[in-house]
Amino acid sequence: MRHHRIAKKFGRSTSHRKALMSSLVTNLILQSSIKTTLPKAKQARKDAEKMVTLARKGTLAARRLAASRLQSPVAVQVLFDSVVPSMDGRSGGYTRIMKLGQRRSDGSEMCLLQWVVLPVKAEAVAEATPVAAEVKKA
Repeated sequence: MRHHRIAKKFGRSTSHRKALMSSLVTNLILQSSIKTTLPKAKQARKDAEKMVTLARKGTLAARRLAASRLQSPVAVQVLFDSVVPSMDGRSGGYTRIMKLGQRRSDGSEMCLLQWVVLPVKAEAVAEATPVAAEVKKA
């Protein structure tokens, strides 16, 4: 019986499923929006929100955990430098799912998974910090 089992298996092996979710979350971080099927988006949303919660700690250990779960070091840097500062003041609900209708080929429910607040650029984050502003003035 599957009592209290939340994650869907998607008809894949464990390693394939983990790679799929890692890829979806990495692309969400890098592109700010991805188009996928509804069940995959629901699972990727859970993983993405956990990554933002982890990254909000800002510690070296959190950065290493994020690097182990994401497929790209660039995605880790974007997560910590752009996504987390833009989510400042939010206690959850970092992503939204917008339904797009059914796919023509097989009728799968398609959707758009995106951040609720668009991530700010790393340069804007650097300018907002008081230390960077003092360095610029000097």
